[in-house]
Formats: sequence, C-alpha cells, structure tokens
Amino acid sequence: MERILVIGGNGNIGFPLIKYLSSTNKVEITAGVHNLTKDRPKFDNIPNLELKHFDFLDSSTFPQAFKGVSKVFFVRPPQLANPKVDMLPFLKYAQKQHIEQIVFISLFGVEKNKRTPHHQIENMIEELNLPYTFIRPSFFMQNLNTTHREDIVKNHDLFIPAGKSRTSFIDTRDIAEVAGIALLNDKYLYQKLNITGPSALTYYEIAEIMTKVLGVKITYSKPSLLKFRKTMLQRGLKKDFVNVMVMLYLITQLGNAKTVTDETNKILGHAPRTITDYVKDYKEYFI
Repeated sequence: MERILVIGGNGNIGFPLIKYLSSTNKVEITAGVHNLTKDRPKFDNIPNLELKHFDFLDSSTFPQAFKGVSKVFFVRPPQLANPKVDMLPFLKYAQKQHIEQIVFISLFGVEKNKRTPHHQIENMIEELNLPYTFIRPSFFMQNLNTTHREDIVKNHDLFIPAGKSRTSFIDTRDIAEVAGIALLNDKYLYQKLNITGPSALTYYEIAEIMTKVLGVKITYSKPSLLKFRKTMLQRGLKKDFVNVMVMLYLITQLGNAKTVTDETNKILGHAPRTITDYVKDYKEYFI
C-alpha cells in the first residue's frame, strides 16, 4: 500500500483530505504538522495514519516526514512569501526522493500573475521535473471564518477590499476532495486543474446571504486597499502576508476572480457546495 504525505494535515484542506484518503482504505497517510503535541488529538481514530513533525524552514524534519512516501500534497503556508528561500529546499529534497506525484494547491489565474508566490512555486516544480498536479482554486469560502472572522464577529462587517467585483468562491472541503481524487488517479498527472464554486458573487451578495442564514445583519464596508493594508498591519499581521493579500484583492478588483468553471463538478461527479451551504455549516464561527 502506497504512502502519501499530507503537509499541513491540520488545515482547512489538509484535514478533510486526510479524512477522504483514509475513508478509501487505499493508502497509508503521513500527516506533516508543525506542532505534534497540539495537533495530535485532532487525528485520533483516523486509521492508516502516522503523525510527523514537519517544518518547511527546518530541513532536519524532512527525512522522517518523507519516509516510505511516494506522493506529496502541500499548501503554501500564508506567512511564507519567499518561495526561493521557503520552498526550494523542500522541493529539491522531494526531487531526490524520486516522488511519483506532488500535488500543489496553487491559485486560479496564476498563469497571469507572475508576482504571486504560487506562480514561482509552480515554476520551480516544473523546472525540477517533479511529476505534478496543480490545483488552481478560486478564493476559499473559509477565508471568511479565518482571515476575516474578527471583523464579522466583532463588527458584523465584511472588511474586505474587493470593490464591486465578483468572486467564484469554492469550499475548501471540495478542494480537498479534488486533491484526494487527483492523488488516487494517475490521469491527473501533469494536469492544471482550474476549479471554482458554482457561482460568482459580490461581497454585497455574500453579506445578504450571511444576514439571512445567521439572523444577524452583516454589512460590506468595501475598504480601500490602502486602508485594508494599514489595518491588517496594525493588527500585527506579517508584512509579507498582508502584501500578498493586497495583491490578490487587487487582482479581484480587476475582475480576474469572477470566472466559473465546471471542472469541479466534472472531477467530483457532483455539484460543489454553495456559499449558503458553507455559511450554514460554519454558523458557529460567526455567532
């Protein structure tokens, strides 16, 4: 039975991916996490799973994480914004292990945005001749209950600099299932999968949906990119992380996040989750 390394196994994509892979009984799984003590309870009762310490910035964690592994899944941690420093040593190590497939969660429209870390990582993977599958999702619905949760809970407001643009949001649970299918089927090798949710919405429409589902009035204040950046920095977020967010929301304002594809439906064999589904499932995060 082959073994798959899922880096960031406790994350919004990594954890549902592990549950999906485990449910198939087709593979063994190594979950690479940053804090073994903190994260271990989350993985109780998941069969065919080993938990290993992993840190992109600490190459001494690579050998144990890669032990017996034939395929690798990873997402770029948001705080790591310099791929040549943060990611290249890991990718070179994967190359030396003769990994059969590396699945990377990239970014929808990444081919047009050469300044994004995702673009650089894709290029490095190709230059190293690693067998890849690039999954290029649109914006995560789960950004609302992570990055933007503070403003929603405290101010009942979407403090997001997206203007009047539309975004084809996708649920990270659907991304995880796509990743699982890609890892178990060789036909997705060397594929670049552009996946989105079922519709493109403005943040005004999302505020209306959240208001209806939560029973609390949610507004969309539509801050400028400059005001958003200043506020995020004042909250103590790392400058590189904030700059990447600003860049992505600039791209959104330009209309590059509104495309809807049927790729997700084709791969999953069923329709992806809607934003209403997501808000209902994550209601406890916002109330």
